[in-house]
Amino acid sequence: MTTSAVRPRLLVLNEYYWPGLEATARLLAELCEALAEEVDVTVLTGALRGRPELPGKERRRGVEIVRVRSTTFDRAQLPARAANYVSYLGLAMQAGLSAPRPDAVLCMTDPPIVGNVALVVARRFRSPLVVISQDVFPEIAVELGRLDSRPLASLLRVLVRFYLERADRVVAIGETMRQRLEDKGADRSRLRVIPNWVDTVELTPQPRDNPWARRHKLHDRFVVMHSGNVGHAQNLDALVRAGTFLRDLRRLRILIVGTGARHHALVALARRLEADRVSFMSYQPRELLSQSLSAADVHVIGLAPGLAGYVVPSRILGVLAVGRPVIVAADDRSEVARIVREAECGFVVPPARPELLAGAIRDAYAGRDELAEMGRRGREWVERQAGREIAIERYRRLLEEVREERLAGVGATSMER
Repeated sequence: MTTSAVRPRLLVLNEYYWPGLEATARLLAELCEALAEEVDVTVLTGALRGRPELPGKERRRGVEIVRVRSTTFDRAQLPARAANYVSYLGLAMQAGLSAPRPDAVLCMTDPPIVGNVALVVARRFRSPLVVISQDVFPEIAVELGRLDSRPLASLLRVLVRFYLERADRVVAIGETMRQRLEDKGADRSRLRVIPNWVDTVELTPQPRDNPWARRHKLHDRFVVMHSGNVGHAQNLDALVRAGTFLRDLRRLRILIVGTGARHHALVALARRLEADRVSFMSYQPRELLSQSLSAADVHVIGLAPGLAGYVVPSRILGVLAVGRPVIVAADDRSEVARIVREAECGFVVPPARPELLAGAIRDAYAGRDELAEMGRRGREWVERQAGREIAIERYRRLLEEVREERLAGVGATSMER
């Protein structure tokens, strides 16, 4: 959006925002703060679990943050998560309808049907709507076995299709996801692919033997790491089971860093299988992320079978930013598999095949693969394709595009569909 005497207003809806640890919270904060240099940005976000002291309104780095008082139950259980969603959606709609008139409305897909609320708000003000799809719902929940009610799944498909057909722009974060969204009803002419990004200035390659690695006694080990959400989509059961094939590798340590819905089950699985090469650690502070990610010799990026295009594991970008190779355990058509092949920065094995994953780890451990060279190529690829400024400039152009359409009267037609 270009600057003018009156700065354009952008209204943003997403349940998660700074200082939340969710990937969408961090990405959205970085995007909004960059856009705030030229646009008045207001974010309608939800309450943050464990942080009751956060104010209902505050300004941070040029962005006005409005936190509606939604529930903050533990998201591990679906009914509790649904309560959080419903309370946020209702309160966000109320706040959005009473906000100053925006020149554009933007939302991410947390929760998945927030696009319907954003559509209502956009129609109220006859403003264009931009939806950033971070995953494809409800298909992802159905594939993972988290949603087995056919009537509910059908209703959710209708709701998602409703806003996909009417949004002025729908952003997919990968080419396979773009195809999935088109199949769900998004108009090809209004679909754009803008991958997620990583801050290549903040995240940089560090020595394997760094202070963080020494503090956790990893400097003299061969470290295979997963760092990020420990949920259903990541298929980390295969990584834990792979450890049972590798008991003879004395220097090996498989480290799962993060928390999520599957954390307790994975700890129990490792204990039951006596997978003594596997250990767990909580999320690390962001200021230590370069060191913690660099402490690994190789990272594992897992994606459950059937999820290609429904979700894109963006944590691969952080791994490549610190110059480490990856083993991707995912369907061959997934975005992460495509990145590995394009950047030549690692290996791809089928998902849910712990014996094949163990074989890839064994090969890396034996030194038969040029891990350092793979890491270097990955870092170069990120700098060319997935740097933060590259993605943010694409969003600037996209918002300028829909604003110009609105001023020309084109956007009004799309909002009336």
